[in-house]
Amino acid sequence: MKVGVPAEVKADEYRVALTPAGVRELADAGHEVIVQSGAGEGSAIADERYTEQGARIVPDAQAVFGEAELIVKVKEPQPQEVALLESRHTLFTYLHLAAAPELTRGLMASGATCVAYETVEDARGRLPLLAPMSEVAGKIATQAGAFMLEKPLGGRGILLGGVPGVAAASVMVIGGGVVGMNAAFIALGMEATVYVFDRNIDRLRELDIAFGGRADTCFATTLGIEQRLPDVDLVIGAVLVHGARAPHVITRAQLGLMKLGAVLVDVSIDQGGCFETSRPTTHSDPTYEVDGITHYCVTNMPGAVPITSTYALTNATMPYVLELADVGVLGAVTSHPGLKLGVNIVAGHVTYGPVAEAVGVAVVDAEEALAGVPAGGF
Repeated sequence: MKVGVPAEVKADEYRVALTPAGVRELADAGHEVIVQSGAGEGSAIADERYTEQGARIVPDAQAVFGEAELIVKVKEPQPQEVALLESRHTLFTYLHLAAAPELTRGLMASGATCVAYETVEDARGRLPLLAPMSEVAGKIATQAGAFMLEKPLGGRGILLGGVPGVAAASVMVIGGGVVGMNAAFIALGMEATVYVFDRNIDRLRELDIAFGGRADTCFATTLGIEQRLPDVDLVIGAVLVHGARAPHVITRAQLGLMKLGAVLVDVSIDQGGCFETSRPTTHSDPTYEVDGITHYCVTNMPGAVPITSTYALTNATMPYVLELADVGVLGAVTSHPGLKLGVNIVAGHVTYGPVAEAVGVAVVDAEEALAGVPAGGF
């Protein structure tokens, strides 16, 4: 199988989908790996490190897409990349299609098979390919929020951990999953006062144990959030509904309850954002202000630390990439039901329910759609 690794072209994106170790695994299994020149530079991986492990370097994305059958990326394809996709391709990357109807339609029109990292599940219903980037994003969210609270950046001018004799800042984390847990761990490490909200009592019990009782765990209700908002300095939105658009947990009207100069960090922005006033931003221009509240809504937070993120991502995705290269999508999803949930689009059909609902089209069973893909079309 020919596996292609193009350079990422999303703004301020420095990750790459495969490390030299990943190339070695694929090469040892008999697959050909084609890497775009310079694809690893943002993660401090020179072309030579790829060629040493058996990859072949090509000059541009057109060459990668032109030769490869399986395209492995990090972020959702940009318009110029969608234009390069054909029905013979399988695309394996983060997609977040529920919040991107235009991209969904473009991928449907391409005829390609599109598998989303973020909707692949393991035997316990967890999201193994989303987890490593959620860990990174959670930690960055607190770091970024602490920075944006500084007065020259428009914040309240409060130190997250305080000092002896001066109270620490208060941090509210909404969502107790992987993102929320990691955000809370960093906030606790910085000695802030931390409140974690979630609707799952069992999860709150787990978090209480994980935090050693150092954070307050709170059942998430509209009233409970409203009552806490006047006291907090930083709110981290970490709400996730598998594959679906994120619900709004803070409305514009509720911003009026907050202190001027407080900060909202929306890690759910890839799925549409969990604050009503959220809109996507970039690392180059990460914040904006609404009603006196700073919003940080960068859509690729882990891209800011590509050396950490790239290696963490390949560690998680490599077994799946190998499986797809070895037996193709249909064979892989037949063997691994959790991988079937990652298949979002096949031959013009949406095959993942939450995405179909979000964009207003009928859902088609992934295995049925894949069975109709001609042999040799991967």
